[in-house]
Formats: sequence, C-alpha cells, structure tokens
Amino acid sequence: MLRAATLSSSRVARRPLILTYAAAAPRYQQRSFSIVPRWSAPALKADDAAGKGSEGVHPKDEKTGNIVAHPKDNLMPTKTDNSDALSNITGDWVLFHPVYTAEEVNAVKVLQRERKTIGDKIAAGCVRVLRFGFDILSRYKHREIPAGSNMSLQELRAKGYSMDDSRWLMRVLFLETVAGVPGMVAATLRHLRSLRLMRRDAGWIHTLLEESENERMHLMTFMAIKQPKPWFRALVLGAQGVFYNAFFLAYLTSPKTAHRFVGCLEEEAVYTYTLLIEDIKAGRLPEWENMPAPQIAIDYWRLPKDAMMLEVIQAIRADEATHRFVNHSLANLNQKEDVNPFALREPDMVTKGSKPGLERSEAADFIKETREIIDEGVPEPGQSPLEKPSL
Repeated sequence: MLRAATLSSSRVARRPLILTYAAAAPRYQQRSFSIVPRWSAPALKADDAAGKGSEGVHPKDEKTGNIVAHPKDNLMPTKTDNSDALSNITGDWVLFHPVYTAEEVNAVKVLQRERKTIGDKIAAGCVRVLRFGFDILSRYKHREIPAGSNMSLQELRAKGYSMDDSRWLMRVLFLETVAGVPGMVAATLRHLRSLRLMRRDAGWIHTLLEESENERMHLMTFMAIKQPKPWFRALVLGAQGVFYNAFFLAYLTSPKTAHRFVGCLEEEAVYTYTLLIEDIKAGRLPEWENMPAPQIAIDYWRLPKDAMMLEVIQAIRADEATHRFVNHSLANLNQKEDVNPFALREPDMVTKGSKPGLERSEAADFIKETREIIDEGVPEPGQSPLEKPSL
C-alpha cells in the first residue's frame, strides 16, 4: 500500500523523490497533506478538551464535503462550502501516519530479530541496559503470573504481577519521551548531510521525521489522561539531555547500529504495550477498561467517536511495530547510497506486524514493485489520487 495518512482506506500518495538509481516518480505523486495551508486555517485550540487538531486538516476531511480541492493538483482549496466550514473540522497533524483497521491492529506480534553481527549485539546490549534503567526510574515491575493462580487483583499488584493505572502511565510516559528522540536526531543529521554534500537524501528524512512526530503524538495522548508531576518532568529533562547527545554521537559513528538500536528498542515497546493490552482485556486494569479514548487520539487515528482506551493502546502498539519494521529494514541498507524503500509506500500491517524487517535484497524488490505500481496506476486527467482504488 502506498504511504498514506490513512493506510487502510484513503490511499494518499507522496511527493516524488529523485532516486539514486531510477527516474523520478510521475508528477501526480504529490504530498497531499496540505489540502489546507497552515496559514489559511483558523486558529485552533491545542488542548484536548477542544477536540480540535492544531496543525492542519486531515486529507480524509476532503471527502466530507467541507473542503473543495484544487481541480489541478488536489493540493490547495479554491473555496469552501461556507465560511464556517473549517471550524467544523477536527483537523489533524501535518505528517503522514497510519490509520488502522481492527484486523491490522490485531496482526501485531511480539518479535525479536536474530542478533547476527557485532553491531546487532552491541545495539541489543545497549537496549537491555537502557531498559534496566527505565524499569528502575519508572518503577516498572510486571512478572509473569503463575499458571493456575487465583490471586486477587490487589495481591497481583502487591506481588509485582500487575500494575495500577498510575504506574502504567508513568511507564508509557517515560517511554514515549525517549522514543521520540531517535527519529528527530537521525533526520537532523541526514538533513545536515544533505546540505553539506549538496545532494538529495533519497527519501530518508521524511520517514524519520514522521516516526518522531508519531512518537510525540503518543506522548500527547497519554498527557491528555494525566499531567506528570514536577519531579517526573525534571527526570525526563535529564534523561532526554543524556539520551539525545548519546544517540547523536552514536548516529555519527554508525548509523546502521543506531537504526538497529531503535529496532531493538521498538521490540521492547511492542512487548510492553502487548502486556498492557493483555492486562486491560483480562480485567487487571479496571481503571482503563471502560475509559473513553481521549479526543486527541480519536482525531489522530480516526477512531470511532465511542472508541475506548483499549483501541488507543492497540493503535499505539501497531505504530511501534511499524517503527520496529522500518528501523530494522533501514539498518540492513547501505546508509550512504541506498534509497529509503518506504519513501513512497509501506507494506501492509500484517507484514509489518509479523516480520522484523526487510533484508537489503527484499528492499530492492520492494522498490521495484513500487515503481511498477506507480507506472501502471497513473490516474486519468482530473482524477484525484485519493480516489484511485488500485493505490
């Protein structure tokens, strides 16, 4: 499926990239997130209670009839149905992100890629050390429940077999403040490298920025549930300062190992969210069992208006599985020469949820398949890529 804001429904294509070993994609492949330019949108409140997205309009809103797209390139609106149309749109965030079906979120599996090289083992070892520190700082303790146990919920929590909502929130908040760092660091360094060498980046920067913002939106979602205390914010400030600089130096030294590190880190994130989902389904987290999804999550993942917290956690886990797949795949590539295979599209969620990543030869085949889809799927004049079913 082509990379899109709604991977499972609206197929929104990307801006073409000049690839290092292929011709540029056709002109119709344009980023369509800017259906409404930021400078023309009304000032929207950023707080969750307002239920408004603060950074633009989702391409899916075009189909509601509130926005009339430009007839030439589907990027800019020429008019709105009425002067108040935009005020009724919940909006969304600028960069692309997936919107999942129930089948897709349930396709995610807990995986661990085989550690084949010295770099792989170093990356995995660093993740183990980092997780050990996280577990202490976030007071995380979630042991496997003995088979046949009939302990009460209070006993399970007292003996470290389960956690209450406060400890879970502390865990995921701390996790997401760190998880949003690598994508931004890597994108920054590749951006500077592109400027320094005065040549294109072959599609890596946008994918890394999308990952970083996606992790940030996870944090914003959990922040809508509870605001951390000052001591926790101070802890995050210190951890971020250390981790940002450490990852910066690591990426300068070995981008391949740095991406492998992120892939291993996302393996742990998928495992953590899987345990959280199991706790909710098993009734071990009654505080979240019937909790409505925050409005910011409903807007971001296009969830039903009556969505519950369980659906939010499932979407977040699917995001983490995507990051796991993407970073393990990027770690298998030549960091200086290879094209980002996910610049124009990504595999379906079933693939990303059940496979650690693409090997270099598989990435080459995936790019070839993408070009064939583009070449065969050029829409008729005046037809929007949003409505092209084959994409």
